[in-house]
Amino acid sequence: MPSTDLSAFPPLVGCIANALLEKKADDIRILDVSSLSSFTNYFVICSANSDVHAKAISGHVLDDSKKLLQERTFGKEGFETNKWIVLDYFDVVVHIFIPETREFYALERMWNDAKVTTVQDT
Repeated sequence: MPSTDLSAFPPLVGCIANALLEKKADDIRILDVSSLSSFTNYFVICSANSDVHAKAISGHVLDDSKKLLQERTFGKEGFETNKWIVLDYFDVVVHIFIPETREFYALERMWNDAKVTTVQDT
């Protein structure tokens, strides 16, 4: 159960955040980019401790969003290397990074005007 109140977010964001927590993703952040972007409303960003972990996390997000909300992605990228996996649900874009790749691309710094919510487990 997350210690962060996810009720202010759309159900898909909450479902994704919970799936990330269940698979022990690290440093989970929700960026509200709705006032900054024309292509999405939220980024959900997390780190995985390995490429195998990133693949497991992404699979769980895909399964839970489909099973619990009947949501399917409109695009999936990054499964060739599992260093940066992107799941595009239009209104929500999920970024699953291994730490080195996350640090290199620094999405949080690029979108530093976004409202950021850190999701933590209790």
